[in-house]
Amino acid sequence: MNLSEYSRRPSGEVRIGRVVIGGGHPVAVQSMTNTDTNDTEACAAQIERIDRAGGGIVRLTAQGRREGENLANIVRRVREDGFDTAIVADIHFVPEVAAIAAKYVDKVRINPGNIGGKERVKAVADACRQKGIPIRIGVNGGSLEKPLLEKYGKVCPEALVESAFGHIRLLNQFDFDDICVSLKSSSVPVTMAAYRLMGERSQYPLHLGVTEAGTRTTGTIKSAIGIGGLLAQGIGDTFRVTLTADPVEE
Repeated sequence: MNLSEYSRRPSGEVRIGRVVIGGGHPVAVQSMTNTDTNDTEACAAQIERIDRAGGGIVRLTAQGRREGENLANIVRRVREDGFDTAIVADIHFVPEVAAIAAKYVDKVRINPGNIGGKERVKAVADACRQKGIPIRIGVNGGSLEKPLLEKYGKVCPEALVESAFGHIRLLNQFDFDDICVSLKSSSVPVTMAAYRLMGERSQYPLHLGVTEAGTRTTGTIKSAIGIGGLLAQGIGDTFRVTLTADPVEE
């Protein structure tokens, strides 16, 4: 996506398979499958449809060990079909799955609100470092850590940014800094303010998005305002439009 007419916020680079985000590279469009990660054929077909539509990065949920191991089959099938789509594993609650998924994918996404404590994060960092792949710290207003909710009393930009920096520091403790960040909320103003604040305080590449955006109509409007507004301010290196619809529509 060419946004050369806008002055882009300076950021570091993160390589996700064939795609490089940040560092002045074109803004990358991505999406997420809604198929069963155990269904190799359905996942591969959807990934290929998303890629054809312009989504060069595709994320899949890996809920458990079985799904994590099946990522090998999905990636193999996509490559056999001639696609070099950048494939990302979404990890929640079970960090052991990150060690499995990291063997096969191009990036791992973790949610600070549910990945667990220090040792669990270390397991993810170790797995990704060994494979040489990045981690996205995916902060989400709907699963913000309880201590931050108690401190701020609500989901707010400062709480989202503090969550992100808490996990950046934790990953840095384990000699890991190949990081990109997202700070998503269902509120467009909160989301935009959080990204602006994060952009002022760091140079990590930013993955834009409005969570729980809604249907094709509602979600498109909220995402156009939130994502489009940030891009127009030079903020953002990759984005996903989240809709309750076919991922190709995203």
